[in-house]
Amino acid sequence: MSTRLNYAKVNPAVSRAMYQLEQTVKDSGLESSLIELVKLRASQINQCAFCIDMHTKDARAAGETEQRLYLLSAWREAPFYSERERAALEWTETLTLIANNQVPDEIYERVAPHFSQEELVSLTLAVVAINGWNRFAISFRAEPGTYQPKQAAAH
Repeated sequence: MSTRLNYAKVNPAVSRAMYQLEQTVKDSGLESSLIELVKLRASQINQCAFCIDMHTKDARAAGETEQRLYLLSAWREAPFYSERERAALEWTETLTLIANNQVPDEIYERVAPHFSQEELVSLTLAVVAINGWNRFAISFRAEPGTYQPKQAAAH
């Protein structure tokens, strides 16, 4: 598949708005390793090849282990994730698939003890942001494999 259009060049204001969201997530105080897991898991669910490629590379460059990357889609069965990471992954899946079942009280009650209220709002923004990026990349067919990680990747 070929790229349909370069949305960043077509409408730079939209890209700037998305990068502002991304900067807010980055500045939230949430662990960068947690944010990368969230980005990768949402991208897996949404089947965004460009973002899966990007966030796998970024996570690896930041020191994430191959084992945790390989098993992320089966995190419930893998013993390699902390309780806080598990809560974040459950929240990510629930919000990414929100049309399926909304956000049941029992999920909120399982997730909330692992985060302050401010952190939970920041985590929600991280999920919102990556789902937005996924929709841009999928809609306009961003080409997977072209991304190379930088020192501090913006998205």
